[in-house]
Amino acid sequence: MKNVFEPNHLDCDLSPYTGLTRESWIEAAEYLLNGIFQNIRNFDDPVVMPRKETDVTYPHSADAVWEHKAEYFEGLARSLFIAAPLIHIRPKLVLNDICVRNYYKSQILRACTPGDPVYVGSYAECKKLSEDPNPFRAFQQTVETCALVICLWMSREEIWDTYTKEEKDVIADFLIEYAHGNTVPQNWRLFNMLDMAFLHMEGYAIDANIMREHAQAVLAYYAGDGWYRDGHSFDYYSCWAFNVYAPLWNQWYGYVQEPYLARKFEENSNALMRTYADFFDADGFTNMWGRSSIYRTAATSAFDGNLMLRSSAANPGLARRISSGSLMQFMGRADFLYRGVPTLGFYGQFTPLVQGYSCAESPFWLGKAFLCLHLPADHPFWTAKESNGTWEKLGAKEVKTTVLDGPALCFSNHGANGETILRTGKVVKDKTDEHGMWNYAKLCFNTKYPWESAPRRDVEAQQYVLHDKTADTYDRANVTFWYGERDGVLYRRQFFGYELETECHWIQAVNLADYTVPFGVVRADRLRLFKKPVTLTLGAYGFPDNGTECIAKEQDYEGGTARAVILKGRDFTGREKQLAMTIYDGWDCLKTVNSTGTNPDSEKSVVVYAETARRSHNHYEQAILVSQVITKEDLADFAEDELFPIQKIVYTDPQAKGGYGPVTITHRDGTVRVIDFDGIEGQLML
Repeated sequence: MKNVFEPNHLDCDLSPYTGLTRESWIEAAEYLLNGIFQNIRNFDDPVVMPRKETDVTYPHSADAVWEHKAEYFEGLARSLFIAAPLIHIRPKLVLNDICVRNYYKSQILRACTPGDPVYVGSYAECKKLSEDPNPFRAFQQTVETCALVICLWMSREEIWDTYTKEEKDVIADFLIEYAHGNTVPQNWRLFNMLDMAFLHMEGYAIDANIMREHAQAVLAYYAGDGWYRDGHSFDYYSCWAFNVYAPLWNQWYGYVQEPYLARKFEENSNALMRTYADFFDADGFTNMWGRSSIYRTAATSAFDGNLMLRSSAANPGLARRISSGSLMQFMGRADFLYRGVPTLGFYGQFTPLVQGYSCAESPFWLGKAFLCLHLPADHPFWTAKESNGTWEKLGAKEVKTTVLDGPALCFSNHGANGETILRTGKVVKDKTDEHGMWNYAKLCFNTKYPWESAPRRDVEAQQYVLHDKTADTYDRANVTFWYGERDGVLYRRQFFGYELETECHWIQAVNLADYTVPFGVVRADRLRLFKKPVTLTLGAYGFPDNGTECIAKEQDYEGGTARAVILKGRDFTGREKQLAMTIYDGWDCLKTVNSTGTNPDSEKSVVVYAETARRSHNHYEQAILVSQVITKEDLADFAEDELFPIQKIVYTDPQAKGGYGPVTITHRDGTVRVIDFDGIEGQLML
C-alpha cells in the first residue's frame, strides 16, 4: 500500500482546482478501506485497528470489558461511513480476500446479537459492566448506533434489505434500547433522533414524545448563522453533527411528522451555507480548531448534509472543490496513515491533540466526508464545474472578514497568501485544562499553521502566558469573552486562571483588539493587571522546523524602534513557509524557542515570541501591547512596509502609555485604525 494517496482519475476541466471527480473519491474510499482490511486477518475478526497511542485513548485497561465492546462498535460503525456508500457503488468489492459487503453484513448482525463474541452490548449490560451508579449515564455505543443506521440506509439494497425479518428484528431490538435511552444533552440527542427515525421508517414503534423532546432541545441550542452551541463551546460539531444529522432527520422523519422543526433545521443549515465556504482557505484546507480534530475532513460533510434538504442553498461546484481540497490536505501526506489507518493526530501522530474518549478507530469519523458518495453520478455535486467562491474575487492584497456574533467566530480570507485565519470567543475552560485552551483559546487559528502545544511552560504559540513573579505561577487565558467588531477592529477579553469563586477584578486579564492586514493580523491589546511584578510572553504560530533560516531586523517609526524576526523554511511536505513577528510599543524583546514533539506538522518546530515585564505594583506603566504576525507560502522576502507597517501610534493620555482613551495607529500606506475599548464592558458575551 502506498504511503500517499494518488488518484488515477483526474479531470482538470471539470475540476480545475483539484482535478478530483466522483471516480477519484471512489478511489480514495477504496484506498482507505484497503488500509483497514489489511489489518483484518479473518472474516470473523472485528474492526479493531493497531493502536500507536496507549496512554490517553481507550480502552484504558484490559479489564474494561465495556470499553472493548465500545471499541468494537466504533470500528465497525465509523468504518462504515467509508464502506457503506462504496458497497452501494461496488457491491462485489473484495479486499484482503474478504468480500466487503458480506463482511459488514455479518459484523453488523453479530454486533447486535446477544451472546456473539463481538456483541457490543445493550445499554443495561454496559451499565452493569461499568459499575457506574449514575442513573443517567450514557455510553459510546449510542454514538455508533447513529452511524450504523445512516450506513444501513446508504447500503439498503446491499445489506439491510438482504436480512431476513428475524435478523432485522434482532438489529431493531438492539437499536430500540439506545434510541429511547439515556444520552448526553448536546449533539448526542441527534443520535437518538436518527435511531428512532430509522426505526420509524422501517415500521417499528417509537415514542414520538421522546423524539419531540430531543428535537426541540436541539433546536434550542441554535446560536445563529448555522451554528449550534455544543456545551460551552462552538466547534465543528455544528458542522459534522448538527448540520449533517438534522437534514437526514428531516428527510427520514421531520418533514412529515414535525414540519415546523424540520423547517427550522433547514433554515439553519442554509444559514450556515451563506458563510461556511469562507471557513476554508484557498486550497480548501480545514483549520485545526476545537475538540476531536482527529476527525479532519469530516468538517466538509455539512455540504452534503445541506444537499439532502428539500431546499438546499449549497453551491455544488464550490462544495466539491472544498471537500476535495480538504480530502487531499490529509490524504496527500505521507504521515497521515499508521499501518494503513489514519493516525491519532491532525496530520501524523500528535498526542497533545488526542482526547480520552477516542480509540484507535475514532479517526474513521472522517469518513463522513465520503457520505457525499451517496449522491448519484448525475448530481450537481459531481457534475458542476469546481468554483472557488470568495477566492476567485479576492484581490492580491485584499482581506474579506466575516464576523458571526452568535457563535463568536471571526474568520478572515487573505488574498495575499490564500490563508484563512479564525479568531474566536465565548470560550470557557477550566484553568487546568491546557488541552482545552489549545483547542479553543488560541488568539488565532490559521489553516496553514495548525496550533502548537506548549514548547515551554512560559511560552505558547498564539497565546499569552503570564508569570506572576510573587507567587511564581504561570497562567494562560482559559476564558475568552466576546464583544465583536467595531470599525474594522475585533474586541475580546481574556482572563488568566479564571474561576467562578473569584471576583473578576481579582483575576489578571487582557483586553484584546486586533485587525487584519494582507498577510496576517495586528494586535493592540491592553493589559488589565491588579498585581505586579509580572512577565508576559506572546508567541507567534508554531513554525515547522525542517531547516529554518532565522533573520532579525529593526526599523524606526515615529516614537520608537520596531523589531522583527523572520523565519524561512519548509513544512513536512516540503512546502515553502515564511513567518514574521514584529513588535512595537509595550514589548521589550523578541526571542525564539526550539521544540520537539509540539507541532502537528513536523517533529521539530520554532516559536518566535515577544516578552515584556511590568515591575511596579500600583504604578501607571505601559498598558498597550502592539505586535504583528504575518505569514506566506513562499520564501520571497516580505516588503519593508509589510514587515513594519506602522508609521506612528498616538495615545490619548499625555504619558503615551495607553491606560485610557483611544489609541490611533497610522500605517505607512495611510490606513488608520482607532483602538477604543470604551463601551465594551457592558457588551461582553459568553
